[in-house]
Amino acid sequence: MMRFIIEKRTTKSKYSVFIVPLVSFAISLLLGAIVLAASKANPFAAYKAMFEGSFGNIRRIQYTLREAMPLLMCGLAVGIAFKLKFWNIGAEGQYVSGAIGFTWVVQFWTFLPPVLLLPVGLLMGIIAGGLWAGVPGTLKAQWGVDETLTTLMLNYVAIGYAEYLYIDHWKAPFGNMGTPKFPDAAILPSVWGRVHAGVFFALALVVILWFILYKTRWGFELNMIGKNPKAARYQGVSIKKNIIMAMLFSGAIAGLAGAIHTSAVAQKLTTGVNGNYGFTGIIIAWMGGLNPFGSIIVAIVMAALSTGAGQLQIALKLPEAMGAVLQGLVLLPLLAGSLFNEYHLRVIKKGAE
Repeated sequence: MMRFIIEKRTTKSKYSVFIVPLVSFAISLLLGAIVLAASKANPFAAYKAMFEGSFGNIRRIQYTLREAMPLLMCGLAVGIAFKLKFWNIGAEGQYVSGAIGFTWVVQFWTFLPPVLLLPVGLLMGIIAGGLWAGVPGTLKAQWGVDETLTTLMLNYVAIGYAEYLYIDHWKAPFGNMGTPKFPDAAILPSVWGRVHAGVFFALALVVILWFILYKTRWGFELNMIGKNPKAARYQGVSIKKNIIMAMLFSGAIAGLAGAIHTSAVAQKLTTGVNGNYGFTGIIIAWMGGLNPFGSIIVAIVMAALSTGAGQLQIALKLPEAMGAVLQGLVLLPLLAGSLFNEYHLRVIKKGAE
């Protein structure tokens, strides 16, 4: 008789970091093909249509890259908190808070010279997102309040407040739903068609966060807290301080993402500000292995699944929601596959210790 147990790996293969995600992604494509076939659609034709919808021409590539930017930044944001096992499920609310902060500056800080509207607005988006995340961070650090619940609930507070502002309090007079359109001075410029200057912020954050997480003492402390909080405390690491700092930093990045996307794409606070970028960022952080560079690839894949879903509807008459289904099917195998990087299956024969 044999018994199977799951044990944490003491060493990790450097190749598994690349092999496991590739195998998992292949499995997700197979699962997606089964779902598509069950929907009476040709899987090969469906995947071809999605690829063409995401990368079929220059305009579609630009749109996919533009969609990937807020996804990447939100993935980076939650990845910081996840490093110390703080489950920040609130990136969506922090993203929306950043959009609100940016709009407040642009619409009401009329005393500013036009040239300062954009930088000050982005700074306010950073502050708003950071403060919004700081609330559950402080509650967790000081009183041990469960962060999953508080960050999740605060999402809907921020979303509801944004709706109140663009539907009523800040609504443009005699206009459609939303605030007045931002002046040109408050709009991030385009650098390549639909790709705006926010791409430089996103890529710079990837490099900065990689350096912080892997080359600095603070990154070492975050990793230590996530793996063994008791050992970290024994080494004199302040867990409370690191929780609050990580959440402020996490929320600030999500807030910057909201401010950038609102400035460059929506160009006003309006319906759709909660585009689920924060929620999808959770998927991106995990699928990227909490590695900033890994998150780039995952963000582009998730953006492609989203932008390509429209082509499914046009070419194969499938519902656009099929794109969300395929996103979920990508997530499950990758999360399951990540277990093989951390654990292995051990077989114990009868009579063995």
